[in-house]
Amino acid sequence: MVKPETRESAPLRRKRIALILLSILTALSFVAGFRVAFAAEPFPFEEITVDELLEGYRTGRYTTEEVVKAYLDRIVKYEPFYNAFTMLNPNALAEAREIDRRRAAGEPLGRLAGIPIVIKESVDMAGFPQTMGWAPLSKEAGGIELIPERDAPVVARLKEAGAIILGRTNIPAFSASGTRASTSWDGDTYNAFSRKHAPGGSSSGTAMAVSGNFAVLGIAEETGGSIQNPAAAQGIVGIKPTFGLVPNVGVVPLGGSTRDVIGPHARTVRDAAIMLDVIAGFTPEDPKTVASIGNMPKYGYTSKLNNLALKGKRIGLFGPGWRNVELTPETQKLYEQAIRDLEEQGAIVVPDPFAGSGFAEYFRENGSVGLESVIYDMEDYLERLGESAAIRSVHELIEKMGEKPSVFNRYGDNLPDPDGVADLSRFVEVRTRLLEIFNDVMDKHDLDALFFPQMFKETPLLDSDENIGALTVSEINVAGLPLVTVPGGYYESGAPFAVVFVGRMWSEADLLGMAYDYEQATRHRKAPQLVVSP
Repeated sequence: MVKPETRESAPLRRKRIALILLSILTALSFVAGFRVAFAAEPFPFEEITVDELLEGYRTGRYTTEEVVKAYLDRIVKYEPFYNAFTMLNPNALAEAREIDRRRAAGEPLGRLAGIPIVIKESVDMAGFPQTMGWAPLSKEAGGIELIPERDAPVVARLKEAGAIILGRTNIPAFSASGTRASTSWDGDTYNAFSRKHAPGGSSSGTAMAVSGNFAVLGIAEETGGSIQNPAAAQGIVGIKPTFGLVPNVGVVPLGGSTRDVIGPHARTVRDAAIMLDVIAGFTPEDPKTVASIGNMPKYGYTSKLNNLALKGKRIGLFGPGWRNVELTPETQKLYEQAIRDLEEQGAIVVPDPFAGSGFAEYFRENGSVGLESVIYDMEDYLERLGESAAIRSVHELIEKMGEKPSVFNRYGDNLPDPDGVADLSRFVEVRTRLLEIFNDVMDKHDLDALFFPQMFKETPLLDSDENIGALTVSEINVAGLPLVTVPGGYYESGAPFAVVFVGRMWSEADLLGMAYDYEQATRHRKAPQLVVSP
């Protein structure tokens, strides 16, 4: 599959040509009597929400086709300078026209009918190449093309809901960076707010597409910060769900049996909650999701969104009991303002509730677990691709690539039999203990949630060696806990600052209610001003 039919078919070549043309136009602008306008024209659907878009469809204010075309035109204009996509869906306009036909005929439509969305590259779409972000699996980069026969369950659910998938978004190779997509075969993705800052990883392209108004919603995925880091870095909402709530089969695994989760990126809490309603819940394709039965809200994930959700709630604050890291002065100032905003909404704050619990010490000594199953999970993943796929097993992957994927380095030279069973006893022990401490602290202080800065420092520069300073990554990933990322302000540089609400397993609806109250009271989210410049 390729970029839109009327555009250059090879993404890298199209981007290079666009840059060349732009440099020519820039040079010509200095020639007497010739002017080139680079000012951004207003985008008619900037910051539009799911409900606003659906209301516009209902009243006939606009059609799905014109909305999708507007988004594709915007993508073509700005994509060369942000690189959010690895490929676009050439059928997007045809799918939009079909939604319009069905709507005009009065046929029943799904919850997201006509909503433009994007899908992270690591999530399978039938008929679209799966590169894993790795050059040897990219035909564009001269590698082997790997085409899944089946959609991942989350993709199937979104299609059934009528969402229009605009394209697949850029990731670092094997989603193995929480900061940037520099290792991708398709090169770096840039931050929607500032091209000089890292975009966050590994759902770099999804966050950029949603924040930069290339789409309304996006699918992200996390093993170690890959939903929350890019959401925080690019000023959007992200939901890292409880492990087992959303099916993760059909997704390139790092900790498929232990830590990997799929979740929404959105510009508002309500939009994220709507998307979670569509993708969450049991499917026989992923037996892990049986745990979600009886643990989902009866009236959906939007049911607790109101402006009084924080009133009377007891909220635990960040401190060395969680992780012994000092916030930078500017982060501390922004966090203190966020706490005041929380209290103005009626919340009762509890400083450092994990002090004396042993949580930070235990995790520091034992927390590096949960990836022991990667080779076994990869074997299952490759087998699911289907009989027509170019690679169907780990042995074929290594043989045809002529090298081991970097995610197998943990095994050294002694790769275990991929048809075997991972020893997850250590992981089970650590998760059990972390949850024991976590739940004891929540009980002791009668807490409804935790409220932390997502990072202890500003998002690092893209061309630096620094990594994102996330405070809530490995702890909640190993423990399997849910988290909601919300915009919390901006650094002096213009880089977004984000806060997170963390709660007990299966508490997504409550967390979303509190996040919504905070969001509506503060209104920190603002649309980034994209640039058309090299």
